[in-house]
Amino acid sequence: MRTRDIIYDSTQQIFFDDVLINKFADVVKKNFSTMYGKSPKASEYNSWIDTGKVVKNLIELSGLKNLYVAFEYQVPYTQKRIDCLLFGKGNKNNQKGIIIHIELKQWQKVDALASEGNFIETYTGGATRKVAHPSQQVQGYHNYLIGFVEIFEEGNTDLFGYAYCPNYEKHDGEGLFAPKYSELIKKFPIYTKEDIRKLADRLNELLSQENGFDIFNKFMESPLKPSKKLLESASRIIKKESDFSLLDDQIYARNVIVDKIKKAEENGEKSVVIVKGGPGTGKTVIALHILAEFAGHKDKNYKIFFSSRSKPLIEAIKHRMERRQKAGKINAKILFTGLEPFVPTRIKEDELDILIVDEAHRIGETSNRRFTKREDRTEMPQIEQLIRCAKTSIFFIDDKQIIRGAEIGSTKLIREAAKKLGKNAEEVPELKSQFRCNGSENYLDWVESVLGHNNEEKILTKEDNFDFRIVSSPNELYEIIKQKNSMKGMTARIVAGYCWPWSTRLDSNNKLVKDVKIGDFEMPWETHMNINAPEGYVKWYEWAYKPEGIKQVGCIYTAQGFEFDYIGVIVGPDLRWDKEKNKLVSNKEGNKDPYLRRKNSKEKFDEYIRNIYRVLMTRGLKGCYVYFVDKDTQRYFESKLRL
Repeated sequence: MRTRDIIYDSTQQIFFDDVLINKFADVVKKNFSTMYGKSPKASEYNSWIDTGKVVKNLIELSGLKNLYVAFEYQVPYTQKRIDCLLFGKGNKNNQKGIIIHIELKQWQKVDALASEGNFIETYTGGATRKVAHPSQQVQGYHNYLIGFVEIFEEGNTDLFGYAYCPNYEKHDGEGLFAPKYSELIKKFPIYTKEDIRKLADRLNELLSQENGFDIFNKFMESPLKPSKKLLESASRIIKKESDFSLLDDQIYARNVIVDKIKKAEENGEKSVVIVKGGPGTGKTVIALHILAEFAGHKDKNYKIFFSSRSKPLIEAIKHRMERRQKAGKINAKILFTGLEPFVPTRIKEDELDILIVDEAHRIGETSNRRFTKREDRTEMPQIEQLIRCAKTSIFFIDDKQIIRGAEIGSTKLIREAAKKLGKNAEEVPELKSQFRCNGSENYLDWVESVLGHNNEEKILTKEDNFDFRIVSSPNELYEIIKQKNSMKGMTARIVAGYCWPWSTRLDSNNKLVKDVKIGDFEMPWETHMNINAPEGYVKWYEWAYKPEGIKQVGCIYTAQGFEFDYIGVIVGPDLRWDKEKNKLVSNKEGNKDPYLRRKNSKEKFDEYIRNIYRVLMTRGLKGCYVYFVDKDTQRYFESKLRL
């Protein structure tokens, strides 16, 4: 771990002096700007002013004299930051190192929510939002630190986490203290306005007055790697998923991958593995099996991650694992992450044993993002970063799922990057067996043929054993999907081409804008990433796996990587039949996707549109129902049916 992960750290006395002379927030602001290459928002700067005063008062009241303090610590492998860390040693009866992390909230009013998960509603960031309960946030940070910072596995340092809301007036059974949060609060206590003495006494109880600088240094120098308990927990949870079993060529692919990993390890060589497969061939299932295999290895504590650029996919897997997680067990979902953490300044070459990259067609040009620190920004291509950081990197990919110019992952790109780094990428035999679309390989072949991915002439018939239908209206389509979704054990969603605007704000009634309008049919998109989902709806990345998603239309960015029992697809005006050319063509004027309007997407717009509808029309396990905005396009598709 490195000091750049913390925006401010100092001895207790220097911190007190900085607060006393109104310097603390300015120092934090300066360090923030140096790290991230931009100035913080005014609201964030103001919060640091309050935070400094609140923490100073708290420590003064505790009577502690020689703590070491840190603020804005970036959690390993995430972009999240912990508000405050206190370092010291235990009392006379406990000479262990003690680290306390505190999450501070300036909230005054909070409403409990009945929705799934530990969420509350409060005014924050300039609007009323649905956010995690502070104790839930503390639990998340706690799990990451315990799971990845080696110092906590050695047994000489203890970690404690608390939430502190200095402006919140406590009412038992209400708001933050509603009964549904009681079990969570037992594990990660929350202190309010009236509790400052209780929290100060708790700090005094846990920490002696010995210098915490030594503990801080040990924490910062401690290696980052998944703990044995974390790996074992992940392995157990994944193996309990009965529907993660492998079949046919999935088993063969899994065995080949395991063999390549072991041979590379035995020979001390770097290995790059490519696993190709179309929709429904089980790429994610195999990837999870590889994770379970090596996370639960009896002889070695592997440093392994499952990564993907798809936030909806990563969050869906985490959600599924969380439901399997037993109380009191270490949270295995933190082994799942996006692609951004693996930059050269944070991960040494070959630091990881195994890196699994799912949906590798979504790899970008670089890992630079809005909140990437200045020192972490690099022009090294993202594919080279991923290969560089792991002894064995495994890429699961479908070249026909590339849907925009900013995402450039391909088997060719992986091969070229591996060669540049002195290795030949090895390909596992391509996955062919179709476990989606009712096992109908003919249906997938037909979709690719009718969309123009090849020149083969295909006709879909009843014998192809897949429930495909063209419907006469979007209202009919939605009614079918709702009916299928209401059946016990079934999932169904409605999706559309990105042919309608995607509102970034709620309407005047604080509801989602019904952007997708076709005649008298009106529905909202999945919640925009800039909007906090109103009650009864879900965040954009939860649309595929939470029940409320049925009330919203999904687009390619939330549907890609998922499967449902039934899928309803609205084919918009961005794909139409050209009578003069006598062929199916893409139509830029009919598309509203800002990503496809960018320079790096315009040249391949036609390819991306065909890929998008290939993805959308192959999300269904049992059936796909389609409505066409353009009637000539509908007639063209009908001409390829014998149902």
